Amino acid sequence: MTEAATSINSHDEIPFYQPTGNEMELFEYAFKNKLPLLIKGPTGCGKTRFIQHMAAKMNQQLYTVACHDDLTSADLTGRHLISESGTYWNDGPLTRAVREGAICYLDEVVEARKDTTVVLHPLTDDRRILPLDRTGEILHAPDNFMLIVSYNPGYQNLLKGMKPSTRQRFVAISFDYPNEDLETQIIINETKIEREHAEKLVAIASALRSLKDHDLDEAASTRLLIYCATLVKDGFPFRDACTAAIIEPLTDDEDTLKALHDIVDAFVD
Repeated sequence: MTEAATSINSHDEIPFYQPTGNEMELFEYAFKNKLPLLIKGPTGCGKTRFIQHMAAKMNQQLYTVACHDDLTSADLTGRHLISESGTYWNDGPLTRAVREGAICYLDEVVEARKDTTVVLHPLTDDRRILPLDRTGEILHAPDNFMLIVSYNPGYQNLLKGMKPSTRQRFVAISFDYPNEDLETQIIINETKIEREHAEKLVAIASALRSLKDHDLDEAASTRLLIYCATLVKDGFPFRDACTAAIIEPLTDDEDTLKALHDIVDAFVD
């Protein structure tokens, strides 16, 4: 397994996930009909947690690959390695998922090199095959193999974007941050924090998100709210927790930091 890949066993405990629409039903229909799935949404809105939840719920092995600029097709499919006894072939996470009939999830797929995503094309049409040029194999994906990719549309630009020819090979779900009531409940379920604190964090996040595309490149995510609530639940001062878990991760600009502190101060007694 490459350093970029992690695996979750099907017998792991099912991670908590609070649905916001029909995404769970769509996932099950896509899996049943052997359709690849594309998930779009901002950072920290629950895309990865959703995949982990569904894989565990459906008792499927999950291979997750965190895509990056240096990710090559060999990192996905595999490569020959050298040992004391000679050379041997080592499957990458995509190949392993195809062989085993597992779910392969490529997180932030647009971060991968353009030539890397080409290897996905034969798996995303009616062929559902994975040619391994270096071994001469052609792997036919079993019925319970599923390919899932995700990306943040906010990072889309001319240099980093999914080609329409690739994007149109998937059925897609758009994720966003939950509404205030639902986000409050998610924070409570994740951290067991008091409702009063959870509601205050959600109100702060709502105010901060209004700055997105103006003073902030990225909005305050549900993930950051959970981090903050975790600190508060353990006894860390509320204002300091907001600084450490919400404000500082969002920006390095001094003027913007001050503006964010002012917003938090408006909600903190």
